[in-house]
Amino acid sequence: MKDIQSLRLYARVARLGSFSAAAREAGLAQSQVSRMVADLEAGLGARLFQRTTRAVVPTEAGSDFLARVEPILAALDDAENSVRESGELRGLLRLAMPTTMGTRMVLPRLAAFTEQHPLLRVDVLLDDRWQDMVREAVDVGIRVGPLPDLAGTARLIATMHRVVVAAPAYLARAGTPVRPADLARHRIVGGPATSKTASWQFEREGEKAAVDLQPHVTVNDNAGAVAAVVGGLGITSTTEWACQQELRSGSLVRLLPDWKTADLPVNAYFPMGRSTRIAARAFVEFIARELGAAPPPVNAG
Repeated sequence: MKDIQSLRLYARVARLGSFSAAAREAGLAQSQVSRMVADLEAGLGARLFQRTTRAVVPTEAGSDFLARVEPILAALDDAENSVRESGELRGLLRLAMPTTMGTRMVLPRLAAFTEQHPLLRVDVLLDDRWQDMVREAVDVGIRVGPLPDLAGTARLIATMHRVVVAAPAYLARAGTPVRPADLARHRIVGGPATSKTASWQFEREGEKAAVDLQPHVTVNDNAGAVAAVVGGLGITSTTEWACQQELRSGSLVRLLPDWKTADLPVNAYFPMGRSTRIAARAFVEFIARELGAAPPPVNAG
């Protein structure tokens, strides 16, 4: 058990980038954690970390060791959870999702899940880019839009409505588009999904329209794109969940309300496929229920 504890502490130091943070999490003194990791390195005959005054970074050998050790630790957690009669989950659950999805839809609902499982630790990785989920030891990735061809498995948990929005101040200067073709005369703000020339697709009572648009300003974070539009930089297309607060407050206005855009799927992606852990499946069941009970969309107008 001492060896297992050393491996768990090593993994947490590597992920947190700090001996002190791992020590606080484990309820140990920093000196204890440092000594246990040093003993682990001595037993392996390899240096696992580069230590500086500012950071603790895994060496190449340390990164490879981490990638091999974390699935073993996760399997041990699952073995314990499978025989625990209380149903209470323990161990570490790593989640990955886009920043806006996390901050606006998932994290505000996470307390109820953690209250059900107070001994379960949760790491949340927020990034609009697609991570290497196997390398990052992610148990569940929440992703918006079509999934690439992947080795894991996925489950559809919700759909998102896409909207075109702008700030009232921008519309006062530039005018309000009435038809999709009018967008070509406006300044476009691109988010992570529209950093290059993109075709925006619309439909109304059987009539279809496609407009190819080149963003004038590009932001690699969806929340940043929304903020740019609130500031009057132009028009963007984003999910309704990403700008619901701004639509309700009036800082953004929905454009072309009579024209529909395609809904986007929200999938829970399991990198490990059939080996998905109990805690990961429990979280997905929880968040699917929560998103199904999300507030209704903001009315057009």
